Amino acid sequence: MIDPHSLFLISAAFVAVVGLIVLITVFKLNPFITLLLTSLALAVATGMPLATVVHSFEAGVGGTLGHIAIIVALGTMLGKMMAESGGADQIAHTLIRFFGEKRVHWAMMVIGLVIGLPAFFEVGFVLLIPIAFTVARRTRTSLILVGLPMVAGLSVVHGLVPPHPAALLAVTIYKADVGRTIFYALLVGIPTAVIAGPLYAKVIAPHIHLPAENPMAAEFVDHGNEQSLPGFWLTLFTILFPVILMLAGSWADGISTPKSAVNEGLHLIGNDDMALLIGVLLSFFTLGRMRGFTRATILRFSNECLAPTAMITLLVGAGGGFGRILQDSGVSLAIIGVAMRSHVPLLLLAWLLAAAMRLATGSATVAMTTAAGIVAPIALHAGGVHPELLAIATGAGSLIFSHVNDGGFWLVKEYFNMSVADTMKTWSVCETIISVTALVFTLGLAWVV
Repeated sequence: MIDPHSLFLISAAFVAVVGLIVLITVFKLNPFITLLLTSLALAVATGMPLATVVHSFEAGVGGTLGHIAIIVALGTMLGKMMAESGGADQIAHTLIRFFGEKRVHWAMMVIGLVIGLPAFFEVGFVLLIPIAFTVARRTRTSLILVGLPMVAGLSVVHGLVPPHPAALLAVTIYKADVGRTIFYALLVGIPTAVIAGPLYAKVIAPHIHLPAENPMAAEFVDHGNEQSLPGFWLTLFTILFPVILMLAGSWADGISTPKSAVNEGLHLIGNDDMALLIGVLLSFFTLGRMRGFTRATILRFSNECLAPTAMITLLVGAGGGFGRILQDSGVSLAIIGVAMRSHVPLLLLAWLLAAAMRLATGSATVAMTTAAGIVAPIALHAGGVHPELLAIATGAGSLIFSHVNDGGFWLVKEYFNMSVADTMKTWSVCETIISVTALVFTLGLAWVV
């Protein structure tokens, strides 16, 4: 039996989310203003002390932007250098030649799976979006058909596959074996990415009509002469260099003595922000100076590419503020309480708790770690379930239905130049397909192992 207060909190959050969608899509209000007003209204309606309401929203915005703003800025600079030098075109040409124009969406899923392994979703997204723009333009294909498989690949490894940092957190909490978790996660994740990426994109793309002009895509120029482009391997090395540094950071404790100078240095350069910064500086040389660009031209590129990211950054921050209000108002705890009172199998409980936290906070990482922290002690006493499968089920739950309190939602919406409704039809549904399909495969795997 759900207590009345918890029911009220959950209902208030549901009304707030529906209100957000209506105000943005029907009444065409500015999304940032709408997120701010809705967050404040929800805080007051749920009885938060008035003195803490604005501070709570600000804390959510600051906590989100402290990470995302740096990533968006550096990732956009790296993307601009790839575009202006012709590097994005070179990778697009190579993918098109290797896979063929009719199968290029499969190529984008594969590159999303590979690039996403060591990087958080937002990092992989800003690294790969210039390639998606270029491939879509060159093949005259819908950006949905090209881009959705890419983000599906990124999302699958974000939630399911170590050594991705988020998945690795769940593995640590459950005390699961990393090797077995990677093996099971790939068994689950690859077919899941296929269904949610290329197959779903093929179904939904004809029904989504994007505007002819995309302000973000316009930042990435097209190079007609393939002979003048930088080398494929040089370009690939430049885009993969931050990924290599992140991998070095995640493996630091295994390849060096903890707390040593080398160990701390590897952790430093393996940090997302530092890895991207080093990658940008490398691109200034490999895709800038080596291509004949002057320092003044590189400065102009790095300055002018930031202007279109202002609204994206604000929206991501406001989504974080809304998520913080959901936490501080008690909505998140109410959802957890409802899930905990349900007498369900452990794998399903882990998925439900992670899904509830994802819907309430917008963060897959927060959802994963919170749900794992709750379920791990129960699993320790109950037994009978492989901790590796618990980690995967928790990760699957943390990916369900990305919506307006998730920074990833706004990144996809703004870069793809979609409406809120179309973003839900594409990205939100894609995430839900990943979540449910991965759960089904995990439950099936539990019967076998």
